[in-house]
Amino acid sequence: MRAFRFVHAADLHLDSPFRGLVKLPESLRERLRESTFQALDRLVQLAVRERADFIVISGDVYDIKDRSLRAQLRFCQALETLAGHQIPAFVIHGNHDPMKDGYAAKLRYPEGTRVFGCEKVESHVVMDAEGKALCRVSGISFGQAVVTENLTPGFRRWDDGLYHIGLLHTNVDGDPQHDNYAPCSLKDLNGRGVDYWALGHVHTRQIVQERPWVVYPGNPQGRHIRETGARGCYLVDVTAGGETTVQFHALDEVRWQEQSVSIAGLTTEQELKETLEEAVEAAREVSEGRPALLRVTLTGRGELHPVLQRAGVKTDLAALLWEAEKHSQRNAVVWIESIHDQTGALVDRGHLAAQPGFLGDLLRLAEEAGMTSEQLDSFATEAFAVMAGQPMLASLLQGMGTEELAAWLQEAEELAMEALSPELKAESGWTG
Repeated sequence: MRAFRFVHAADLHLDSPFRGLVKLPESLRERLRESTFQALDRLVQLAVRERADFIVISGDVYDIKDRSLRAQLRFCQALETLAGHQIPAFVIHGNHDPMKDGYAAKLRYPEGTRVFGCEKVESHVVMDAEGKALCRVSGISFGQAVVTENLTPGFRRWDDGLYHIGLLHTNVDGDPQHDNYAPCSLKDLNGRGVDYWALGHVHTRQIVQERPWVVYPGNPQGRHIRETGARGCYLVDVTAGGETTVQFHALDEVRWQEQSVSIAGLTTEQELKETLEEAVEAAREVSEGRPALLRVTLTGRGELHPVLQRAGVKTDLAALLWEAEKHSQRNAVVWIESIHDQTGALVDRGHLAAQPGFLGDLLRLAEEAGMTSEQLDSFATEAFAVMAGQPMLASLLQGMGTEELAAWLQEAEELAMEALSPELKAESGWTG
């Protein structure tokens, strides 16, 4: 076996609609509309530039089962470009673009492209330009959007001495942030004779395990604020002896970011504006020349907390910062998607929690409930028990993570202190 190189990508979600961004400036909206296609182009350019022997794409090429013709034509064009450089592509379909559901145009893929079927695990030996075997690639596509069975038993050892790559769209060990499609455990993946599991479905890149390698490359373009930071693919090198190294390459056209900004020590609106400008510059730096969509969360306790409760203050700040960005004529502009307020009044919470009475008891209970994620989940389950019995309310609670629960708990604390602390009631004008 000679050394070889391949690119591992997944979850392209071509032509993702990026809904809910009605306030986004038109110039940025257009770049966002095109961003999944730009990421695809960069994926092809990377494979060509790095002289990859082949590329694997582990599901969800398209965003929906009724995939647009535009998306299908652009993907076919990308495959043709790869084929023109003698770079084969191995592709599986996932839950967003199942093989048997939805609209699939009758297009002719170029020679060298292999799309794995959905009835059983298929396997293919990759040959180099001289007709010698490089490695083996096995995979299986989703036939329908919802696949609940474990697909790993279909992968097997071949005992042919070839490095074995397995393509699978799956949720390993039940990641709670993703639907549990084609569920399997890490134990299921071991012992199948696969050296590198090229996975898809989980959008946050992660190397779950080495030897055998179990790898999620994440998606090449973030689609919303929960998909922050650099997005891209892995370039994988395998030596003649089977040693494997992986290197991440960013492909995203627009980068989503989150930053926390503390108001502690700030006493004027001017200081707050300047602090937010620093956050914008920090976002620009880490966006590496790309436009950035930034969500700012204001935290801490300070004198500006009452100011932030005034209607329109956060909207005005975001608009002012965008005006400055528009006139900067920079390519890597930063648009503040939203400013969230999680600040608190300038008060000694510890002192209030130590006091006897209802407020002290309440703050001590909140502190105890939020000590660990397990305690917080248990507390929330009990607190939301009545809501969970109402279908419409229960739907609002589905998928809530620990961070959201912690934010709700903190907000409840602040409301309690403002309502029940005598000095804060006087400061805020509370009359309840």
